[in-house]
Amino acid sequence: MTDQELARQMEQIRRGCAELINEEELAAKLRQGRPLRVKAGFDPTAPDLHLGHTVLIQKLKHFQDLGHQVIFLIGDFTGMIGDPSGKSETRKTLTREQVLRNAETYKRQIFKILDPERTEVAFNSAWMDAFSAADFVSLCSRYTVARMLERDDFEKRFKGEQPIAVHEFLYPLIQGYDSVALRADVELGGTDQKFNLLMGRHLQREHGQESQIVLTVPILEGLDGVQKMSKSLGNYIGIDEAPADIFGKAMSISDELMWRYYELLSDKSLEAIRMLRLDVDSGRRHPKEVKEELAEELTARFHGPEAGRSAREGFNAVFARQGVPEDMQVFEAPSGTQLVDVLAASGLCPSKGDARRMCKQQAVSIDGRKEEDFGFAFTPGEYVLKVGKKRFLKLVVNK
Repeated sequence: MTDQELARQMEQIRRGCAELINEEELAAKLRQGRPLRVKAGFDPTAPDLHLGHTVLIQKLKHFQDLGHQVIFLIGDFTGMIGDPSGKSETRKTLTREQVLRNAETYKRQIFKILDPERTEVAFNSAWMDAFSAADFVSLCSRYTVARMLERDDFEKRFKGEQPIAVHEFLYPLIQGYDSVALRADVELGGTDQKFNLLMGRHLQREHGQESQIVLTVPILEGLDGVQKMSKSLGNYIGIDEAPADIFGKAMSISDELMWRYYELLSDKSLEAIRMLRLDVDSGRRHPKEVKEELAEELTARFHGPEAGRSAREGFNAVFARQGVPEDMQVFEAPSGTQLVDVLAASGLCPSKGDARRMCKQQAVSIDGRKEEDFGFAFTPGEYVLKVGKKRFLKLVVNK
């Protein structure tokens, strides 16, 4: 591989990367000129994927586009244990039937991003079901309890005298052994997976293999721009949602958060994104127009180009029908200000009580999206608020 090609691949690999362990080893692997085996594991503990999950899948696509062998590992065996990463208590286990049912939906959803012809789908039950009791004892002998308790979530639970089940110690060992079984060159995971990913490096050395590269990606913030994207928090965009919902939800994110979504989720090059940001900062383009491009791209990814265009046209038609006035009142507020306070302080509603009532009656919208949560906290950006049929406000939220 030439120095120029190496630099090109490294730039693409670094994109949206939180940590890379380590760059020198990765460069050495790339210089060999062979396709690298790039693994990412997903436990099918829930049937639906959202955009937060696709950050990792998008990074797999980057490797795939560079000509490397992508391995989408479905943890049907580990899924029955439950990943203890970031958990303050023991997770409930799933049955094999639940895991396999969820796994089928995963396979269908990931190929909206990855090329099915160039993706190896593996199940870790293929080798773990064949493990004997002696094999498990041997695997456990490769790591110490003291080292396991250095893991942040285990350490907190141990000091807090909260129970840690023995089977939870098996999870990182099995995930690490997956890398041995697959002879992975690179493993990807969220920042919360670092301990498990490093376990793969350790176990590969223990089994006489060359250690895999560990690449972590950030945890994607949800629509609120604060908490990580999560179905339980309601701040998510599901990839199986209707086109209009994906588009509308994407348009609801703040102008600042839009750039993070562009970097982690878009297929646009970093240079193209940089030019977009320069255009917005200089006033040559309005952030709403640039956000529409992102929303259309994400909608098209999961439903096709025509659905993306239709969702964009439909969204703008709603705004046109609403007759958003050009000379709206402008109200400024600091980041974190709640909707109820904006409505009352700006005069859109005569009191906080009336603001709460209007929200509950679904008479309040933000950028065309109904908002019932009067405690909704705004992040930096510009928003169009509407109360009832005729009351409009342009809200500018400062950092």
